[in-house]
Amino acid sequence: MLLTAHAKINWALSVTGRRPDGYHLLDTLMHSVELGDLIRIQPAEKLSLSVVGNEGLPAGEDNLAFRAARLLRETYRIGWGASIELTKRTPIAAGLGGGSADAAAVLFGLNTLWGLSLQTTQLQALAARLGADVPFCLRGGLCRATGIGERLEPVPCDGQFDVLIVKPCEGLLTADVFARYDALERPPVQPDIDAALRALQMEDRYALSGAMGNALEAVSVPLRPEIAVCAQTMERCGALRAMMTGSGSAAIGLFDSPRALSSAFDACKRIWPQAYQTRTVPYGISVISDG
Repeated sequence: MLLTAHAKINWALSVTGRRPDGYHLLDTLMHSVELGDLIRIQPAEKLSLSVVGNEGLPAGEDNLAFRAARLLRETYRIGWGASIELTKRTPIAAGLGGGSADAAAVLFGLNTLWGLSLQTTQLQALAARLGADVPFCLRGGLCRATGIGERLEPVPCDGQFDVLIVKPCEGLLTADVFARYDALERPPVQPDIDAALRALQMEDRYALSGAMGNALEAVSVPLRPEIAVCAQTMERCGALRAMMTGSGSAAIGLFDSPRALSSAFDACKRIWPQAYQTRTVPYGISVISDG
C-alpha cells in the first residue's frame, strides 16, 4: 500500500489560554495541502520503519510514525508486523505537521493491512494519544481546531487555494516557542478567526489575506528573522499575504492564481532551496496504490 501523508498549514492561529497541565489552548484554522510524505506499508513478520530522504530523521522509537504503529499493534494485540518505508518530502520542524501526518497515515494504512475495520472514531482516539495535530491529519481538509488542537470542527469549503511554502532557515521546536510565548510581558494581537473562516467559505482570497494571522510570530520571528524576510519576499513577488505557519519556521504565501504562484516560486527557490508550490486539498491522506 502506498499513501501520501499530506502536510497542513494554518491560515490563522490564536492562543486563547493555557491549561493547568501546561498545554496551550488554541483557536486555529488548519487546511491540508498537496505537499506530503510518501508512506509505503507492506506485510512483514516484524514491525520496522525505514526513512528515505532525510538521513537525520530517526527510524525507531523516536519517530512518531513508528510509535503510531506500535500503539495500534499493542492496543489491539496484533500478532504480526509490517514493513513501513517513509519517504520524507515535507520539511521537518517547520510547523507543517509532517510527523503528525506520517503517524496518521500509518494508523490509516495498518488498519487496512491488518484487517482491523476500525471506525474513524476509534482511530481518532488513538491519534489523540500521539499528538495534538494527529487527529486533524487523519481527517484532513479544512477544520477549525480548538482545545489543544484536538477538538475539530470540519468546515465546508469547495474551493482550492494556491499556496507557496518556504522553509527559509533552521527549524524551531514547538516547546521552545510556547515557552517564549509564556514569557511575553504582553500577549500579541490575536487574529480574527471568524473573519478568516468566512473568507475561506466564500472563497474570497482578498478577504482571507486581510484576516490571516499567527500569534506565535511574536516569538518565532525574533528567534528566526529569516521568516519575516521570506514572507516579505513572497509579498514583493505577488503574494496577497504571507506569514508563518504553525510554530514555524516555514512561511506560507497566499496567491490569487497559479501563474502568480509559479512566478514567486521561481524567485524564492533561487534564495531558499526548500520552496514548494502547492494547493489545498479536502483530505489528509490519499491512497496512491492499495497493492
